[in-house]
Amino acid sequence: MALKKVKKERTTRKAPSNKLEGTFYPHKVVLDTSLFVNPDVRQSLGETPTEAFEAFLFLAAQIHILEFYMPPSIFEELLHFIERDKIPEDLLLILHQKPPKKHELKCPAFLLYELIEDIRERVNKGLRVAEKAVRSLEKKTPDEIIQDLRRKYREALREGIIDSKEDVDLLLLAMELDALLVTADQGLIKWAEKLGIKWLFPEKFKDYLLVAIKRSGLLMGKVK
Repeated sequence: MALKKVKKERTTRKAPSNKLEGTFYPHKVVLDTSLFVNPDVRQSLGETPTEAFEAFLFLAAQIHILEFYMPPSIFEELLHFIERDKIPEDLLLILHQKPPKKHELKCPAFLLYELIEDIRERVNKGLRVAEKAVRSLEKKTPDEIIQDLRRKYREALREGIIDSKEDVDLLLLAMELDALLVTADQGLIKWAEKLGIKWLFPEKFKDYLLVAIKRSGLLMGKVK
């Protein structure tokens, strides 16, 4: 009888839960400098890069359901645009600087194929832009030709493409952390979609922070 009783207790015992009751796991967000440097994007946060960055830190300090990350290469880039003496001391507690695990991450092979094809097409566009500039020698002054050539050449070769190590750092870190990528760079957004990385319209970033503050308050109230 005793054995049967023990067996019954074992079969009716509740299985342990994988998640601890009352705990939560913050969502991760990877940030690009364009949020604070691009004047068309940062307006909702501040008039200057420093003001926009300060406003972000003030809002982010009130959020407990999100963790914010930035690759060191991107953070160094940001420091060229902001006044360092105005950065709060608790910055490191709010914005985590983390490089991607470059030697451990795996990228799908199609990424290399598409990148090479994209570069080939852009080189051809650049050649056509240069040919048009040469043909317009009789109609424009040299200064006008150079100015027009630079603008069109930049559009042909740089818009909508990842063209720096910093861009790759952002994509790899977002992949590694399964994070939300927030950027105004169209090239990054294009490749984020190809790689299945979540991203947010930069114009909605402040609204996203305000909603997160509200949800953090509700969560803290439940925990109490």
